[in-house]
Amino acid sequence: MFKITFLGTGTSQGIPIIGSRHPVCLSQNLKDKRLRSSVLVQWKNYNYIIDCGPDFRQQMLKNNCRHIDGIMFTHEHADHTSGLDDIRPYFFRQGDIPIYGTQRVVENLNHRFGYILNSQNKYPGAPTVKVQIISKNNNFSVGNQIVTPVEVMHNSLSVMGYRIGGFSYLTDVKYINADQMEKVKNSEVLVLNALRIESHPTHLNLKEALDLVEELKPKKAYFTHISHLLGFHDEVSKKLPKNVHLAYDNLQINCN
Repeated sequence: MFKITFLGTGTSQGIPIIGSRHPVCLSQNLKDKRLRSSVLVQWKNYNYIIDCGPDFRQQMLKNNCRHIDGIMFTHEHADHTSGLDDIRPYFFRQGDIPIYGTQRVVENLNHRFGYILNSQNKYPGAPTVKVQIISKNNNFSVGNQIVTPVEVMHNSLSVMGYRIGGFSYLTDVKYINADQMEKVKNSEVLVLNALRIESHPTHLNLKEALDLVEELKPKKAYFTHISHLLGFHDEVSKKLPKNVHLAYDNLQINCN
């Protein structure tokens, strides 16, 4: 049994957006306040993070997460990676932290966080990571579980989603090829991005996300990576099919 905690469910700017007077940004409903997208996947004594964005420290404090066993990165964009420096408290207690990403993502992290990843130029006091290169063609192990990488397209950028048991996590999707769709069909829980109502060049909008859920046929689906332009959480939720839900920050669900 996996416990999934949605650490953040917002898009790159989060909700509320700094300085915005949009009604959703002014909402007092906690479900309309969204940090950058990330999830914590727990089973037995294992804690794995998918993506480590700029709100990582705040998310870990909120959820009282005292250790992590590794971080799986979907892609290199800042809203999914820029919290990497904040793994320092875990490193000081645990030692080297495993990270998982494609060769392209790791090269990007090495460019931006060379003082962490580059052992020859490592800054004293910086954390150390154990880099695990992954690809869409090969499963890998975390803890005692097998992870299946799933390639999705963020416009022209390849992004890795992940399936662990019955749980599938796909974010920043615009397109997904048929062979990759097969990897996540009939998931118990599918997490998928649904950015807004109007079409977007690099993300699924609400209709596209619902259409993809219909094709992938999970028992339950949860939408994440949500912008203020999707609308108020409570209003949008009322219009969704019974097995489709809007995720919100700190929501916890279980999955086999």
